[in-house]
Amino acid sequence: MPNPDEIIHREISRINSHLPKARKTLARLMEEDEPKIQLRDGSHHYFRKSELELISTLIEREEAESLRLPIILEITRTWHGYFKVRGRVEVKVIEKILDRYDLLEEKTEVILPRYLLPKIRKTLPTTTTYAFVME
Repeated sequence: MPNPDEIIHREISRINSHLPKARKTLARLMEEDEPKIQLRDGSHHYFRKSELELISTLIEREEAESLRLPIILEITRTWHGYFKVRGRVEVKVIEKILDRYDLLEEKTEVILPRYLLPKIRKTLPTTTTYAFVME
């Protein structure tokens, strides 16, 4: 019989089947006629061009080569009431959407309160996704 941790990990993997097998850069997606990625469950996720264009206005041109989409919004029971975003450019995009970006404070990850999720998801519904993680 599997132990409780194995059961939890298996269930989290099932819940996260909507995550991408591999993420693509903004620069690459902007070149595609039909920007999409393949998900772990084998289906495809399509990005709205309008969102890609919005994001490109928020970052420097060279950052489009390092920004991988979708931006992952990590949710875990460890940070009850909070979520995490990782990646320098990813954090920059999220903070600009939330009007919290500080040019003098470059971060590679940020933990934010969950009540901000609706604003992010309303503005970037196809370029952000949730991931449920165990820590």
